[in-house]
Amino acid sequence: MEEKDFAAHLTATMTGSALTMLIGLGHRTGLFEAAAGGPATSAGLAERAGLEERYVREWLGAMVTGGIFTYAAGEYTFPPEHAKFLLGETAANLMPSLLTLTAFTGVLPDLERAFAEGGGVSRSAYGPYLETLGAKTGDSWKHVYREHLVDGFFGAVPGLKEKLTSGARVLDLGCGTGNAIAVAARAFPASRFTGLDINASVVDQARETTAGLPNAEFAVGDAAQLSADPPYDVITAFDAIHDQDRPDVVLRRIRGALAPDGLFFMVDTNFSSHVEKNVGNPLAALCYSISLMYCTTTSLAEGGAALGAMWGTEKAAEMLADAGFRHVDVLGSPRPQNCVYACRP
Repeated sequence: MEEKDFAAHLTATMTGSALTMLIGLGHRTGLFEAAAGGPATSAGLAERAGLEERYVREWLGAMVTGGIFTYAAGEYTFPPEHAKFLLGETAANLMPSLLTLTAFTGVLPDLERAFAEGGGVSRSAYGPYLETLGAKTGDSWKHVYREHLVDGFFGAVPGLKEKLTSGARVLDLGCGTGNAIAVAARAFPASRFTGLDINASVVDQARETTAGLPNAEFAVGDAAQLSADPPYDVITAFDAIHDQDRPDVVLRRIRGALAPDGLFFMVDTNFSSHVEKNVGNPLAALCYSISLMYCTTTSLAEGGAALGAMWGTEKAAEMLADAGFRHVDVLGSPRPQNCVYACRP
């Protein structure tokens, strides 16, 4: 990259960082919801949102020049084709991911210390920043599950939907707040779904999420100590294996907890294990950044393997084989940043 091109690249990077902060501010102050009501002057939008006009006017200047709003005849417009990416209960809404990423910056001083001293940043350290910014780490996946779990993710594996329709014993490992199980339990009432997570507070939330579903249950436990009698027909893990402190142990436990004809269904990041093969991928830099600011450091805080989110398909295939999965198919998913691993003994 030539010098002038690199300078422009850095300027664009700084602009994106600044806009990210202001988008989060717009979410928390209700400006996006107010703007979705139609074109308005800065004074009109400030009145709708109950805010000070001078601040709103400058914020709107950033939104217009940043390509998020349009401006004509003294009025600012939040185009519907833009609004769908920042508002609404759909998988297209990127606001939950944006808020989570912004919250990660709160732990940067601790992360910098870890660079110099070793160790990592504990998962509990992120809680106050996520809460302050109104970020919930499960929100982005919640909408994805609702729109894509059954036909997109499960549908990628031949015969899986039929197996679940007939009735199967299913474990969701690292279930979080239970959003995947809520969708799956409704779609496949003949199957029995169990969620396992090491975090007791999110398991409590999962029980609330699935209240009224008789085929859903949850348990608090460490995946590295997983056992099953009788074994499970299907074990699922959504973006969960690379965050395990002992992923090699967990994968062997999963293999041991599966029925002889069972399926381990793993959704994880769709990148290479080799950085040079990720050059040019428009999502790679973002995912490396997230991996550093959360996945890698939280594992190191527990003395874990620190695979990180960018462990890649090559490393994943190697570890799955070492765990005893002789048949592994890597399949596409509804999201370019994810792929599906269909693993069988």
